[in-house]
Amino acid sequence: MFAYLKALIVFCFCFKNAASIRCYECNSMNNSMCLDPTVYDRETLLNFLPVAECGHGVYSASNDFFCRKIVQTIIHKGYGPEVRVTRSCGWVRHHRECYKADNEDHLETVCQCFSDECNTSTALTATLLLPALTTLGLLSSKLL
Repeated sequence: MFAYLKALIVFCFCFKNAASIRCYECNSMNNSMCLDPTVYDRETLLNFLPVAECGHGVYSASNDFFCRKIVQTIIHKGYGPEVRVTRSCGWVRHHRECYKADNEDHLETVCQCFSDECNTSTALTATLLLPALTTLGLLSSKLL
């Protein structure tokens, strides 16, 4: 019985590491698809827009990873403004989901989101349910 409890505890710590969020990892300066991935079909996105497993291989007890999108309007003197979009993983949350920053040479809007690829409805909790129920089923069958 004690061995099963130890295995369950180890499983829980390892599973947190395996339950990372997936985020687009791109910059529109070198990949125009980064401006708006929603206009492309799934196959095109899989082939040309990188997706990162945030925190893959990293255990972080204090920080939960999330996806971040930064829209910058860069103001060039003598030229028109340039808009850049950067999508990446984040690990230090801001207290607001979106916020704006106004600097001397650029304006930026930063938004954070908490689901895979920030535009899907796949919930991580549904993914966690199957292994949890399987583990409970195995433990209860050993106890009976």
